[in-house]
Amino acid sequence: MFDVDGAVITTMAIYLLMMVGIGVWMYLRTSNLDDFVLGGRSLGSLPAALSAQASDMSGWLLLGLPGAIYVSGIGASWIGIGLLIGTWANWKFVASRLRTYTERAGNSVTLSAYFENRFEDKSRTLRAVSALVTVIFFSFYVASGLVAGGLLFEMVFGIDQTTAITASVIVIVLYTLLGGFLAVSYTDAVQGVLMVGALILVPIVAVAADGGFATMADTVRAESPTLLQMFGEAGFEDGAWTVGGSLGVMAIISSLAWGLGYFGQPHILARFMGIRDASMVPMARRIGVSWVAICLVGAVLVGVAGIAFFDTPLDNPETVFLSLIGETVNPWIGGILLTAVLAAVMSTADSQLLVSSSALTEDGYRAFVKPDATDTVLLWVGRLTTVLVAAIGYSLALGGGTVLDLVAYAWAGFGAAFGPPIVLSLYWNKMTGAGALAGMISGAATVVLWDLFAPGNLYEIVPGVIVSAIAVIVVSRMTTPPERDWSEAAVATYEAA
Repeated sequence: MFDVDGAVITTMAIYLLMMVGIGVWMYLRTSNLDDFVLGGRSLGSLPAALSAQASDMSGWLLLGLPGAIYVSGIGASWIGIGLLIGTWANWKFVASRLRTYTERAGNSVTLSAYFENRFEDKSRTLRAVSALVTVIFFSFYVASGLVAGGLLFEMVFGIDQTTAITASVIVIVLYTLLGGFLAVSYTDAVQGVLMVGALILVPIVAVAADGGFATMADTVRAESPTLLQMFGEAGFEDGAWTVGGSLGVMAIISSLAWGLGYFGQPHILARFMGIRDASMVPMARRIGVSWVAICLVGAVLVGVAGIAFFDTPLDNPETVFLSLIGETVNPWIGGILLTAVLAAVMSTADSQLLVSSSALTEDGYRAFVKPDATDTVLLWVGRLTTVLVAAIGYSLALGGGTVLDLVAYAWAGFGAAFGPPIVLSLYWNKMTGAGALAGMISGAATVVLWDLFAPGNLYEIVPGVIVSAIAVIVVSRMTTPPERDWSEAAVATYEAA
């Protein structure tokens, strides 16, 4: 399918060398743990926006979502609508305040430190629990990125899945290990440009190959009329589409509920914390929301175009983007487009490794093991814990699972555990540390238990967020809020944005 002896290898090798080069460059600017974790809060609007959204979307955007559209039709795009709304709301209502609050709360460089400082938690329980939640769910999230990378290497180079996943983890760990937050943010910005370029070009080429929009639509309807119905869901059995039926209310709510997850994703919130100044948030918001809208439309078109293009249905629907590249463009352009898939994988996995490493180092080692550790020691502990989290994600990735399923589980866990506590901590002065702790534990537990004992049409993030929000409010009303008045801490900055 690909000319792996020449064009593809050359373009991907150049890309990988560029990413490692950025890591080396940022290595020279990384002298302590704060630099490694948050880059000295020096991001501008453009890199903050592109890195936040690129780290958000991951391989799911180019593999998971087009695959879902390919199987079920455009009814699966309700997920995209929920994500677009969630992106806008997160930048609008969380970004500015979180940037200001984390700086005023003891210059907190992790969410765990923010919770501890915001609620004056002398017991350090908030820090420990939030760090534990971060590492657990990020292990699954990192695994999803490695599975996506494995799919790419396996399909392009024909190597077995274990070797493919191993290659993915080595590349991602290397530059994250070198440059920390700045390396991750600037490589993610480059990767964001590649991703949006690919999701503009591939749909255009694929639709043209299908004979244009009208011909493509007729071909798709011939397979199943429900494939092009927003409120319909096609069936896909034994390599063929069936008529399917209507999407239920719970299915639509579950898809839209993906937007709720944004408020609790540590790798996205870290970009808000690392932006140079809260006044840069409005421009970053416009860039980020526009990027997401273009990419989501492109991903949906890829899935639809794939249905019309291939005479024989694909064995693995999540390879539709890769398959279209192999069949519609020359190897040199194909090589560049394939790097966009690798970029999507790397842009999320590197961010997750960094945040997990930060949790283990800042909120584990420095907080509980050696508070007086030197900057040099902390920096190297951070790098070593990056390898540790990568190893955990690697073992989970080898256990199997689809990209979409792994992402969905981790997304729900973070959204439910951190979403309500984060939002309420920024807007409700009477919230307490006990309330935050109750929200984290109940939200995470609800997601895990719902997935185990009540799987079905309702996405576990919905009950998880509801239970977490109720727990925060009820427990906060029963306990004493911190002495410091937070009601006006970020109002001026937020209103200016």
